[in-house]
Amino acid sequence: MTKAKVAQKSPYKVAVQEGKKYAWCACGLSANQPFCDGTHKITEIRPVIYTASKSGDLYFCGCKQTGGAPLCDGTHNTL
Repeated sequence: MTKAKVAQKSPYKVAVQEGKKYAWCACGLSANQPFCDGTHKITEIRPVIYTASKSGDLYFCGCKQTGGAPLCDGTHNTL
């Protein structure tokens, strides 16, 4: 598998905490969307580590096609 599976055609709203690291699922196979659960090990795709610069709500990409990984850039609107 070299292309990510679309997990959903909308972003995941997540309340993040400043300084905390998040492992965003880039393959689309995780059962713990939008975060990695290790399922990527059967693919060539690896998770993206994101460290929150401040606390608040962010929108993590659900379609896995964003140009601004791991955050949503609206690409899901073109799928």
